[in-house]
Amino acid sequence: MLYWERNGFCLWLKRLESERFKTSPDFSDEAIVLTVQELNWLLDGFDLWRNRPHQVLTPRFVA
Repeated sequence: MLYWERNGFCLWLKRLESERFKTSPDFSDEAIVLTVQELNWLLDGFDLWRNRPHQVLTPRFVA
């Protein structure tokens, strides 16, 4: 997510270990407009268009 904040751009990044963020099924869309709630759902791993969450991963160890 890229946005302008007062004196410069801010970039938020979240990397999924498995799967991908689900985007609009209409590939002709240049941009999608989300509500704050929809953005939170997307970042939490929900497929907004199928109303289904990502698989939950449980790490076995951290190195």
